[in-house]
Amino acid sequence: MLGKSQAKYIQSLGQKKVRDEEGVFVAEGPKIIAELLASTDANIQQLYALHDWIAANRDDCNGVEIIEVDENDLTKISQLATPNKVLALVKKQETPDLSTKGTVSLVLDTIQDPGNLGTIIRIADWFDIKQIICSKDCADMYNPKVVQSTMGSIVRVKILYTDLAPWLEEQNDVFIYAAALEGQNVMAMKKITEGLIIIGNESKGISAEIFEQVDVKITIPRIGNAESLNAAVATGIILSHVV
Repeated sequence: MLGKSQAKYIQSLGQKKVRDEEGVFVAEGPKIIAELLASTDANIQQLYALHDWIAANRDDCNGVEIIEVDENDLTKISQLATPNKVLALVKKQETPDLSTKGTVSLVLDTIQDPGNLGTIIRIADWFDIKQIICSKDCADMYNPKVVQSTMGSIVRVKILYTDLAPWLEEQNDVFIYAAALEGQNVMAMKKITEGLIIIGNESKGISAEIFEQVDVKITIPRIGNAESLNAAVATGIILSHVV
């Protein structure tokens, strides 16, 4: 039986303020937990799981403390509409020290939808993009919806939150590309091995202050009549052509 105080603590981790104070976030579901357990970079503090999951996975838990819970307990502590067998408390990453030389990085300007951010992290992982730089008003990478949307990619992609404008000013030795409605046709571009690719806000695009620092605007040619593309979809299309 899960204690009330522990259940309340886990529930409180749904709030960014508490996650920041405790340095801990929640990950849920067999797929994500398997990814975390297999990663040397993930620091799992505790697992809360149903009996059948424990029986099938105990040998893969590498000494992590496992607390058996029933369906009722899991429902109490889950951030999901439908709890899924196992939940982990995981220590947040240390703030990464990133270098933009010799690599392709994503830069996100005010991506506020958690599902979009999580999907972009997953897409970055698919295309072997190792780092993402986010403006401070992007969604929190440890928001439960973001974590869930990454499907485990959150443990393989380094993410830095910073004031974008001054940070970009310091990156004067790498090319800065930006997704725009008008620009070079991304489908005709040569592959790139170094640079920053900026993706803007879901509805407003990239802010004027950030656009001032862009070297090359790139666009996905529109054939139909849609006004714009979802930020995550646009990221996937761009990366598929340029990396």
